[in-house]
Amino acid sequence: MEYTVQKLGRLAGVSPRTLRFYDEIGLLKPARTNSSGYRIYGSAEVDRLQQILFYRELGLDLDRIKSIMTSPSFDGSEALRTHREQLLAKRRQLDVLIANVEKTIAAAEGSIEMSNEEKFEGFKKQLIEDNEKKYGAEVRGKYGDDVVDKSNAKLANMTQAEYEEVTRLAEEVTETLAEAFRQGDPAGELAQRAAELHKRWLMFYWPQYSKEAHAGLAQMYVDDERFRAYYDAKQPGTAEFLRDAIHIYTGTRT
Repeated sequence: MEYTVQKLGRLAGVSPRTLRFYDEIGLLKPARTNSSGYRIYGSAEVDRLQQILFYRELGLDLDRIKSIMTSPSFDGSEALRTHREQLLAKRRQLDVLIANVEKTIAAAEGSIEMSNEEKFEGFKKQLIEDNEKKYGAEVRGKYGDDVVDKSNAKLANMTQAEYEEVTRLAEEVTETLAEAFRQGDPAGELAQRAAELHKRWLMFYWPQYSKEAHAGLAQMYVDDERFRAYYDAKQPGTAEFLRDAIHIYTGTRT
């Protein structure tokens, strides 16, 4: 079946203006243009638009989506499997949060008692499960079960104050890194502060710190497509910039 811009827009729930923009930037080209000058889309373009919208839902910007989908190694089937896993993870997280909210409501109404630790238990449990599912096998293979188990235990045993602090630190790392990236110097004062904040954030999860492990993690942010997509979502190149800043910070830059 073929679609005009108007029909495809209605089908996918996006505006014709958006589809025209995707064409202009080379992200979604029509299958052909008819004799009247209308863009015509076929089944391949419908599938491609679905992929684009999946990536948008996961928070990637258009430059990053185009980079991924125009890569010679792009595998549409594998991308769909990845989307499915990420969406299932979101659903599991929502289920845990809903249960936590229901418990909090019951506590507020006086039908049960809920400790401060319990208020954050769902967040921590879900974070551990998500990390294990996404990265558990490779991280355990690289660092060993003992290190990962200690890290999980450290997270599970966080106090409310520690959880609030690590959450605040994560936000500060993101904000500082974004500003440092705009300045463009990984050796600059702001970039080195971002690296220091990143170390402080890590220490809430790692049983012990080493410069080599910190530098290795920073390199993984560049080499692993999942981490690169996360850091590059708003400013492409951020993963490499953070890697360079951490390598300078740890003295491991070659």
